[in-house]
Amino acid sequence: MKEIGRIAATGLTAAAVVVLAASLPLPSAAQMNDKWVTIVMAAEPPDLEGCESSRSFQGSIARQNIVETLVDADATDGTLRPHLATAWEQRGPSDWRFKLRQGVTFHDGTPFNADTAKRSIDRTMSKAIVCSDQAHSFTDVSIQVAVVDDYTLDFKTSKPEPILPMRLAHVAIVGPNTPLDKTSLHPIGTGPYALLRWDAGQQILLKRFEPYWGEKNKIEGARYIWRDQSSVRAAMVEIGEADLAPNIAAQEATNPKWDRTYLNAETIYLRIDPTRAPLDDKRVRLALNYAFDREGMRGTLLPKDILHSTQVVTPSTPGHNHELDKRLMPYDPGKARQLLAEAKADGVPVDKEIILYGNPAYYPNAREVMEAFLSLYKAVGLNVKLINMDPAGFRKMLNKPFDENRGPALAQVTHDNNKGDPVFSVIYKYGCDGASSIMCDTALDKEVERVSGLSGQERLEGWKEIFRVLYDDIVPQVWMYHMVGFARVNPRISFTPNAETNVKIPLKDIVLN
Repeated sequence: MKEIGRIAATGLTAAAVVVLAASLPLPSAAQMNDKWVTIVMAAEPPDLEGCESSRSFQGSIARQNIVETLVDADATDGTLRPHLATAWEQRGPSDWRFKLRQGVTFHDGTPFNADTAKRSIDRTMSKAIVCSDQAHSFTDVSIQVAVVDDYTLDFKTSKPEPILPMRLAHVAIVGPNTPLDKTSLHPIGTGPYALLRWDAGQQILLKRFEPYWGEKNKIEGARYIWRDQSSVRAAMVEIGEADLAPNIAAQEATNPKWDRTYLNAETIYLRIDPTRAPLDDKRVRLALNYAFDREGMRGTLLPKDILHSTQVVTPSTPGHNHELDKRLMPYDPGKARQLLAEAKADGVPVDKEIILYGNPAYYPNAREVMEAFLSLYKAVGLNVKLINMDPAGFRKMLNKPFDENRGPALAQVTHDNNKGDPVFSVIYKYGCDGASSIMCDTALDKEVERVSGLSGQERLEGWKEIFRVLYDDIVPQVWMYHMVGFARVNPRISFTPNAETNVKIPLKDIVLN
């Protein structure tokens, strides 16, 4: 498998690549046929834990395929739809009742009901394991779940909660035999596909779950493989070794009949650790922004259609502050040098080594983007060292608990807010208790708590002001881009990517032609 990557990188033709690809290990003929699809990803997931399905590498395979949610959110407009829950109502400011779907079974044959749903939700909320579903959706509010009858659950929230169904749209339900205190490599869900096999380093196979409660898909199974080079992923679709490459680089998206461009919900940026000198000085954090050539990467390393960002949520998210988009910090290396000189004159150790952590699998050309940052920062006199990490190690570095002996660092981050409200991003990324937050501002936390209890226009205006404070006063990151994606789709299938394609690829959305 590595040989393909090496040869494709040298410019070998797609026809030559197919000869080598044919020798790769495949599932047996009894397992695969023309009603299976093959999807080539950028990296192998570190696990397939159900409650980690908010993450891109796990979610692209597991969410709404293996594991399902009580509520489903439409990728185009955020509309909430019944899924494992059939109905819900708010009975008081902090009280909700959910009716559950009957006739549903987990892949191991266990019935889905109120007891099994409660156990799964309690597991997600327990913090006994690392769980992105909890971290993304419930950092700022806790819930108590009570069984009313076999198919009814009552939820009581720790504070008035107007968007509980939206929060639960991002919490996956796993089977009751899932361990409570450790990450699962073999998820048991209620979805239309069950995990058949995981050959570490090679492939993951999902097979259609015949007793599935919903409509049966014509696709009998899916094979997931991974190649870290975008050119290889694109070539594999072209030669028929894969049906779908959901994330290829712009330079590979050259075939208008096969390649799809889509606006995704992904925002990329550099996270600044403001707890370590010299990054604890606002002038240094501003200098990092002024030293960034925003226009220089558009249409070169990154697609020309990307949007400059000033906040962690996309412009379509209610509460996005559009006024900030009108006053981007310009590329001004002279201003960056001036700020660094002022800080140095005041005793700030601006010459101290700063680590720039990158993850080459994050998005196409991610490695090259980090190398460009390294050059830009060295050009203004900063002492920066680039360290690239694999996805599993990078995830640990990005999330709590953080190393107390760490030095000053920047970290490449990609964040998707396709959940319909800024609360899911702001708490997670900036809150004192946020799982991925390396900062703590108690005044910001207090305001976020106030705004998250509001509704309507008051809520929207509250979020806009919070984003202004982050941009003008705190400067927690180097603002980069709201991204677009490119997918290569073999004509053997029909598939239209959308804002959730980076984190969720339901097999029901793929049609065999």
